[in-house]
Amino acid sequence: MTDRGATLTGPDSLSGPAQHALALLAQAGELTRDWFARRGRVRVEDKADGTPVTQADREIELLLREGLAEVFPDDGIYGEEFGETHGGSGCRWIIDPIDGTKSFVHGVPLFANLIARECDGEITFGAIGLPALGCTVYAERGAGCWRDRERLHVSAHHELADAYLMATWLEDWPGAVLDEARRRRVVVRTWGDAFGYAMVAAGEADAVVDHRAEIYDLAPMPVIIAEAGGRFTCKAGSDSHARGSGVASNGLIHDAVMALIN
Repeated sequence: MTDRGATLTGPDSLSGPAQHALALLAQAGELTRDWFARRGRVRVEDKADGTPVTQADREIELLLREGLAEVFPDDGIYGEEFGETHGGSGCRWIIDPIDGTKSFVHGVPLFANLIARECDGEITFGAIGLPALGCTVYAERGAGCWRDRERLHVSAHHELADAYLMATWLEDWPGAVLDEARRRRVVVRTWGDAFGYAMVAAGEADAVVDHRAEIYDLAPMPVIIAEAGGRFTCKAGSDSHARGSGVASNGLIHDAVMALIN
């Protein structure tokens, strides 16, 4: 769902740091597409936590880190593959070079490049680059949520029945919860990772649940969902992005989703 009456000038109203981040994300998207075209020749390794990593993940993160450090040398940077570099500005950038590496290596085009800026503990900017789909969803506090130059808004669906609920995977979902979701006519689909959050922001889905997630998986989501008119919390109800889980919705069904999963 989009605000057809809006003036489509999203990128022009962003701060300098946000505009620089989007420019870097475009470069990361080009590199990601190059790697995706030769994914059958990409070596996949398992990290200590059992999640996959590729040379593409590392190269993309280095591109983003170097581009940020050049312009914002006093900002910290935290990335999935290379950890944290501390800064003294009170701001840090949070990066996931390929969110959805399993999708990436198996030819599913729903992976994303993620970047967010946190200042004094608050996410002020976040972006979901979807390079295989040719678009970026992003938001800055007070500037709205955008998909390229199209303003986005969450759906107006107001009940669980017939709501589209996204999940990255179903392994963490108790069978009883899935049974109750089916009984209440909730449409559960695994269009997950960051793509699920982009769908909620665009009004193309009504909610998304990540039972387990890391800070770099979720960092852009609080500002993106809030600026699209929705609500983001962890499973316990906190609106912090660092609580190990994520629940985003159009706001209208948030309490019902929380009651369902808890």
